[in-house]
Order: sequence, then C-alpha cells, then structure tokens
Amino acid sequence: MTRLIGPDDRGAATVLAAVLTICIVVVLWLVVMLGAAASARHRAENAADLAALAAALRAPGGDAAACDRAQRIARGMGAVVSTCEWAGWEVRVEVTAELPDLFPGHAPVRARARAGPVGA
Repeated sequence: MTRLIGPDDRGAATVLAAVLTICIVVVLWLVVMLGAAASARHRAENAADLAALAAALRAPGGDAAACDRAQRIARGMGAVVSTCEWAGWEVRVEVTAELPDLFPGHAPVRARARAGPVGA
C-alpha cells in the first residue's frame, strides 16, 4: 500500500492556510481603504453642496458673510472651504476633506459646487 502523504508533506496545510489568510486580510484591507476613500469623496461633495447653498442664501448680507457661513457649514461636515468666489449672484465653492489616516502620504479630496438664482 502506498502512502499518499509522505514525511515531507507534513505542515503543508498550515502553510497554505497561512498564505490564504494573509491574502484574505490584504483583500479586506483594500476594500476598507476603497470604502474610506469613497466616503471621504461623498463627504467632500456634500459639504461643497451645502456650503454653496448656505453662501447663496447669505448673499444679500455681503460676500464676506456668505463665505464665512460656507466655511462654518463645511467645517461642521469635516471639510474646509479652500475657495469661495462670486460671479454676479452665483457663488462657486471648492472644498477639501482629509482622508482617514489609513492613507499615508495622501492628497486631500476636493469637491466643487456652485449655487445661485435660477437662470444665473
């Protein structure tokens, strides 16, 4: 009778299980990183939209007051207004949001939005 598992094959299943476990952990880590990046992008887009709307709402009070309100709204959502520009009655806002610390050496996420009266 022939043995299917020789003395040299002992522990092969342990090594295979360890390699598969490492592969699964790496794939899960990549999925978490992609989810965090998508979440930061959505947060920046939402902050830009709300900041632009808030600035447009405060337009009669002056450009400085409107951009200050946009900055406060963006900060409340975990982002920072990098630019707040006016063209007539239309405001254009650019917002940056930081990615989580999972991304070493990353650039911040940027989003832009504009708001103003209909037809502007």
